[in-house]
Amino acid sequence: MTRYFATDPQDLRLSVSAVVWREQRILLMRRSDNGCWGLPGGYVEPGESVAQAAAREVLEETGERVALGRLIGVYSDPSRQVIEYPDGRRIQAVNLCFEAVSVGSERATTPEETLETGYFRPDGLPEPFVPIHAVRVDDALAGGEAVIR
Repeated sequence: MTRYFATDPQDLRLSVSAVVWREQRILLMRRSDNGCWGLPGGYVEPGESVAQAAAREVLEETGERVALGRLIGVYSDPSRQVIEYPDGRRIQAVNLCFEAVSVGSERATTPEETLETGYFRPDGLPEPFVPIHAVRVDDALAGGEAVIR
């Protein structure tokens, strides 16, 4: 099971996530690796921009096509951003979180990563929730300039 707030990272990876809005609700996915609800996102692949990666990850995991908006924040604090995967890898993920809006939907291309998806009111997010994503949602709701955490 994926564990958050791990220590002693073995590797550093660049990741992206998105707070996707539709009708004042946030798109969430329930992850297959731990059953937690959270934001769609993942690692940037070689040769792609962070914007391309964010749009790709949202589409792959949820089937939603998005238009990216502002950068919500950059998240790199090792006390919050080290993730331990089931195979024992411990990755410090430097995450760029974007705001986005849904512009259409199609079939998710990595359905094995996602148990279910849905749009939720910000004051009614489902549990259990990925703990490192909660601060990103709070920062999105606060608006304003991008934060660095």
